[in-house]
Amino acid sequence: MKTVLTVIKNILVWLLVVAVVAVMVLTVSSALLFDKNDRDIFGYKFFVVQTDSMSATDFSAGDIIIDKTVDPATLKEGDIVTYISQSGNNFGETVTHKIRTLTTDGNGRPGFITYGTTTGVDDDTVVTYEYVVGKYVAHMPAVGSFFAMLKTTPGYIVCIFVPFMILILYQGIKVIRLFRQYKREQSAMMEEERRKIEEERKQSEEMLQKLQALQAQLAQQGVTAPDDGVDPPPQQPQD
Repeated sequence: MKTVLTVIKNILVWLLVVAVVAVMVLTVSSALLFDKNDRDIFGYKFFVVQTDSMSATDFSAGDIIIDKTVDPATLKEGDIVTYISQSGNNFGETVTHKIRTLTTDGNGRPGFITYGTTTGVDDDTVVTYEYVVGKYVAHMPAVGSFFAMLKTTPGYIVCIFVPFMILILYQGIKVIRLFRQYKREQSAMMEEERRKIEEERKQSEEMLQKLQALQAQLAQQGVTAPDDGVDPPPQQPQD
């Protein structure tokens, strides 16, 4: 049972780590790539939808749309295009609307009449080729709202700060436990060494006592020390 709980705990910790790292990576990526007309990944650009002008058919405010860089001359009626608005109402803003018809502006430059599907009203100005950013290919619902929430203080605390603190606290507790375990093992090893030394000391004392007892027993039996191999000097004859 303990092993199962340990496995579950490790899985949860790793899932938390992956989630926090993923959020961090996506947050940095969103800051570097989202809503950047001059930046793309392999020809794809990402924009956060700000209004519901296309919510009737395609995407809503808070979604992330994905555009592909294309030749404006290949666009046709019914395509959804992202462009930089030249209208006085939202000049310079990035807009994503559907192409109603192909046309030309007052100077004869080719372009498009675009509209939002929610209202069905045509945009004020013709979108000429130089203002086209890309062609809409897909969207990710509500992802933009999530990243907008991450940029707020509560979102940062809940999604990044708190998980990181949990991981730091968990690792701190784990380090303390490992240190305590190391100290216990070290104490056990020292105790084992002391025990071995004590046993060896006792064995030495016992051997010494036995040797002393043997010497005493031999002395009582009149056994002398062993011959050292040296002959005694010869005696002189008496007159």
